[in-house]
Amino acid sequence: MLLFTYYGHAAFTLNDTKNKLLFDPFFTGNPAATTTAEQIDCNYILISHGHGDHIGDAESIARRNHAAVIGVPEVVAACHAENGFGMNVGGQAAYPFGSVYLTQAIHSSGIPGAIACGFIVNMAGKNIYFAGDTAFYSDMALLGEQFDLDVAILPIGDNYTMGPQDAAKAAKMLKAKHVIPVHYDTWPVIAQDPEVFKDMVEAQCDSQVHIMKPGDALDIDKL
Repeated sequence: MLLFTYYGHAAFTLNDTKNKLLFDPFFTGNPAATTTAEQIDCNYILISHGHGDHIGDAESIARRNHAAVIGVPEVVAACHAENGFGMNVGGQAAYPFGSVYLTQAIHSSGIPGAIACGFIVNMAGKNIYFAGDTAFYSDMALLGEQFDLDVAILPIGDNYTMGPQDAAKAAKMLKAKHVIPVHYDTWPVIAQDPEVFKDMVEAQCDSQVHIMKPGDALDIDKL
C-alpha cells in the first residue's frame, strides 16, 4: 500500500504503513483543512519552501512526532527540528523509505537565502513528483525523461503558481501516469474548476487526473 491522503491546499501525506511522509503541513489558518495539526502523525516532513501556507505547522508537528525535516538547508533550519536533512536542487539522497530528489521550482522562497523546490520521492517502488509552488518551465520535460513518474502532484491555482493551462502543459511533458491537482480554491484569488483541468490534461495526454477533496485518500498501488 502507498496511501496518498490530501489535507487541502498543498498539504498531504504518503504512507507505506512503515513510514509516513508529510508535505507542506499548512493546517493552522488553512480554510480548506478538515484536519488539525494536532491530529497529524508522521516520520518525515518535506517542505517545498518557506511561505507560511507551506512551512505552516512544520515546527510543532516535527517536535511532537520527533519527525525528521527534509528541504533546503535554510528551510530546515527555520523548523528547529531535532533531525534535519538539508538538501539542494539536483541532489538525491537515500532514506529508509526510499529516496528523495530535489527539483527546481520557479517561485519565491519566503526565507532569506533559501530557494523554492519540488521533490521526486521514490517510495514503495513508485516515483511521486510534487512540484511545490512553481511556474511552468520547459525543463519539466527532462524530469519526464529522467524519471518514470507514477504520479505528478501539480499546483493549478494561478496567480501565485502556474494555472490550469500551464499545469496541463506540464502534465503532458512529465508523462506521469496519474496527476493530482493541488493549491487551488483555498482562497478566492486561486479559485479554479479542477474538472476543466482534468478535461484539458486527459485530452492532451494519457495521464489520468484524480480530483481530491480535503480528507480524501487514494491508494496509489491500486491505480
